[in-house]
Amino acid sequence: MPVTTPKIAVLLPCFNEEAAVAQTVASFRAALPEARIYVYDNNSSDRTAEVARAAGAIVRCERIQGKGAVVRRMFADIDADIYVMADGDATYDAEAAPGLIARLIDEQFDMIVGSRISEIELAYRRGHRFGNALLTGMLARLFGRSFTDILSGYRVFSRRFVKSFPSLSAGFEIETEISVHALELKMPCAEIETRYFARPEGSTSKLSTYGDGWRILRTIATLYRIERPMLFFGTIGLLLTIAAVVLAVPLAITYVETGLVPRFPTAILVTGLVILAALNVFAGLILDTVVRGRREVRRLAYLALRAPGA
Repeated sequence: MPVTTPKIAVLLPCFNEEAAVAQTVASFRAALPEARIYVYDNNSSDRTAEVARAAGAIVRCERIQGKGAVVRRMFADIDADIYVMADGDATYDAEAAPGLIARLIDEQFDMIVGSRISEIELAYRRGHRFGNALLTGMLARLFGRSFTDILSGYRVFSRRFVKSFPSLSAGFEIETEISVHALELKMPCAEIETRYFARPEGSTSKLSTYGDGWRILRTIATLYRIERPMLFFGTIGLLLTIAAVVLAVPLAITYVETGLVPRFPTAILVTGLVILAALNVFAGLILDTVVRGRREVRRLAYLALRAPGA
């Protein structure tokens, strides 16, 4: 049987990357001459689309603002066997792409993360390093394992990963959602260290350390609620129970000493807190069953497609 060459698509979401997109396209064209390179312009106010087209990329547009919306559109529209996703700012090492793809195919992984290694402080700021470490630790506690660089935008995917990924994020928290999808379905994944460069002169970062960090923290809190509802609602129930016990102890002491319950508002509050605690526990139990069923459906959608290299 003849060996078929996998179809490779390079996906570059871009917003105002006129100064860097040509260099990015050229570097991936040199590293992966057989790949189709797609640049998705996200309402840029500069000449990003024009420059990318002149550099030889296939240019398409996504009008809904945000990297999450762009990734959702790219994953839905593009058909390939292997997907290489990077940013259009020339910060990721295109020369590493063939090695990432080779390992994905040889070991039948569904995702390879290019974890960033940079000796240039401005390329990977200290605040982003700290936030990345914090989020990585939170995911490890949630799913039992994690990646060392969950916020890396440099990733290689199999077809079955891309076509089973129900993208819901709007902005830069998309990398967190991608990581959670892999961890939740226990997909075979790996990390390979790749060089991370400073932006070219004239190119500016769109990241906000505090704004994007806050959105990612909200995403993780939401994931706790959605993916671990028993833990989330059980914790709320436990806190309500503790508050009820603290308020009930003086009432119980007074009742034992006098046989009276003089503070009826407090007694009513304690009763309400206990009821709310019980409702949270029951909600967690019910939602935990729903989540399990939803996870099974996503796993079946994932298994419906072949592994890379199969």
